[in-house]
Amino acid sequence: MDAEPIRKLSAIEIDKPSNSSAPTSERCNLSEPRVVKIMMMILMRRFAVIFAATFVWAAAAVAQGQLPTTGTINGTIVDASGALVSGAHVRLTRSDSSAPVDITSGEDGQFAFAHVMPGEFHVTVTAPGFNTQVASGVLHAGETFTVPAITMRLVTEHTEVKVVADREEIAEAQIKEQEQQRVLGFIPNFYVSYVPDAAPLNSKQKFELAWRSTLDPVNIVLNGVNAGLEQAENAFGRYGQGAQGYGKRLGASLADSATSTFIGGYILPSLLKQDPRYFYKGTGSVKSRVLYAIAMSVVARGDNQRWQPNYSGILGSLAGGGISNLYYPPNDRGVGLVFEGTGIGIAATAASNIFQEFIVKRFTPSLANRRSSPPSSQP
Repeated sequence: MDAEPIRKLSAIEIDKPSNSSAPTSERCNLSEPRVVKIMMMILMRRFAVIFAATFVWAAAAVAQGQLPTTGTINGTIVDASGALVSGAHVRLTRSDSSAPVDITSGEDGQFAFAHVMPGEFHVTVTAPGFNTQVASGVLHAGETFTVPAITMRLVTEHTEVKVVADREEIAEAQIKEQEQQRVLGFIPNFYVSYVPDAAPLNSKQKFELAWRSTLDPVNIVLNGVNAGLEQAENAFGRYGQGAQGYGKRLGASLADSATSTFIGGYILPSLLKQDPRYFYKGTGSVKSRVLYAIAMSVVARGDNQRWQPNYSGILGSLAGGGISNLYYPPNDRGVGLVFEGTGIGIAATAASNIFQEFIVKRFTPSLANRRSSPPSSQP
């Protein structure tokens, strides 16, 4: 407190006329309000002076560029392993309409934006092979804002790999399955497909199937049994009896089997683009399955997956009958017999197909647990 006001106060009190009749306590009570008022006025004057001086100093500092009005934003970019990421593209954008600022992270993975106006900001980081990362914050005047380490994540590439087997490979696998089909576990049944929409066979596969069927030991044995039955009935009597007669009958039976299999199952199907196999239906009413089996004796599936007349089977039977005229006895030859044999062969094929449709599968061990679906189209 200044000494001068106090001295003035003392003078006032001294010069004030004294009333000898008033008590001393009354004189003191009358002087206290004036003292408080004077002290409050002194404090208010000092506050006003300090405020004015501060305002003038701040204005001068701003005018001279000494008071900071911008800030700095910096940070470090790393990958998932913690290694520094250099050369990353870093973009600074602000919530106002100011233009974005672009820089590149240094060798130490660091970046810095200087002289950034205060306010909300966004830092977007991109780099080849990494996902885009975004960091945000609020910058104050004069502040150095350090963005927490920005971790770049590798781009996860979703590569869909479709493995599509070649049609030839599919057909080859299906043939391998067919070669396991043996009625009662030993009688070959290679020319029946239980696969709906089975892949068509190429010429090489048709040859392999014919070759495998012809040379199968069981088929050779069955031809031997057939020759024995013919000899017992004295069929083709001019072959005679004994070992010589049996040998001729066995040779004729093997020749019939080979010519019909190769001509009707390989040569003509390759030339005419037809499939020599029987395609098991397995569903539908008994009537529909019987009619399907009978139709398949004169209808074949083309390599284009369409049904068409079974030229291969019918012409193959005629060709086989014609070739048989070369080795059967004279009285068992002739064009009439060839056509008669072809007609009998078609009827036998129809009966065999019905047998395949309703009975054979049940007695084929490799097919016991296989479910069947009908072909996508039927004749």
